[in-house]
Amino acid sequence: MLPACGAAAVAHAAGDAVRGEHLHVDCLGCHRTERYVQPRAKVKTLAALKKETERWNDRMNPKFTKQEIEDLVAYLNRDYYKLQK
Repeated sequence: MLPACGAAAVAHAAGDAVRGEHLHVDCLGCHRTERYVQPRAKVKTLAALKKETERWNDRMNPKFTKQEIEDLVAYLNRDYYKLQK
């Protein structure tokens, strides 16, 4: 299926974006969403987004599970980054 109106297709991460949105509330305890948008956004690929999410997870207590990381990446990509594969 072709993207509507010539829009670029956004890659879908493996996780559940709806679940990730609920998990993201924990992230907001330390920062807001301004780091996800230009000019502050430095992540350019889904792999880099996952790596950064895992890196920040080291500061969480309790830590997110691997599935929760996937869910967060899916949410962040859907609502902010809109990265290609």
